[in-house]
Amino acid sequence: MLKSRKRFGQHFLLDQGTRARIQDVLDIRPEHRVLEVGPGRGALTADILQATKHVVAVEIDRDLSRNLQDRFPQLELVEADILKVDESLFRLRRVVGNLPYNISTPLLLRLTSILDVVDIHFMLQKEVVDRMIAEPRTKAWGRLSVKMQQIFDVQPLFEVSPEAFEPPPRVLSAFVRLTYKPSPLIAQNPTLFDAILRQAFSHRRKTLANSLASFHIDWQRIDIDSTSRADQLTVQQYVEIANELHNQT
Repeated sequence: MLKSRKRFGQHFLLDQGTRARIQDVLDIRPEHRVLEVGPGRGALTADILQATKHVVAVEIDRDLSRNLQDRFPQLELVEADILKVDESLFRLRRVVGNLPYNISTPLLLRLTSILDVVDIHFMLQKEVVDRMIAEPRTKAWGRLSVKMQQIFDVQPLFEVSPEAFEPPPRVLSAFVRLTYKPSPLIAQNPTLFDAILRQAFSHRRKTLANSLASFHIDWQRIDIDSTSRADQLTVQQYVEIANELHNQT
């Protein structure tokens, strides 16, 4: 059996009951087009291919890729880093994956800019899911919370114990569904929006007047209390700040 590699953050799903629950919530139909991220040893791949033949899988591990191609000759396999593949691979597909924990946040943030994915189902570290669904004025509220809730409706589906994986991780996992909001809160200048979030949450204990001083924000004009801290603002308020600054230029 192929061993996991620490540098890829691999934890292979083995538990049959968890696999069955995943297939139940995915409800994949023959006409669905699926992109699987990090198929690993192919546990989910086998189940997905039973439901539809329209499957593309992206795997970075060369040995695992060879094994997958031998087991599933009908699978369209891309041996690559999912963070570097062309965006067209995601489009008009359902995206599924038991994600290596070391790429989960970068991939989630990348998906906020690809708006024509059908839906997303990921196995993630539970702590990451908690941050995704956090509310303002809580410790977990941060840049990831804002970015996710700006674009997605986030629905945690069920938790998964470490014993369901090989090797078992040291933390709980959770399976989550992401669907795009009908009316996402898109900032006029996404690059500026990201810069504001990075700066604010890099100094979350400072007031916004201090942490965002370099942006020269007219706080009275946007009616936001400059003595607030980063974790006290809503998604809408961050979008308002970014749009006001964009319109000043």
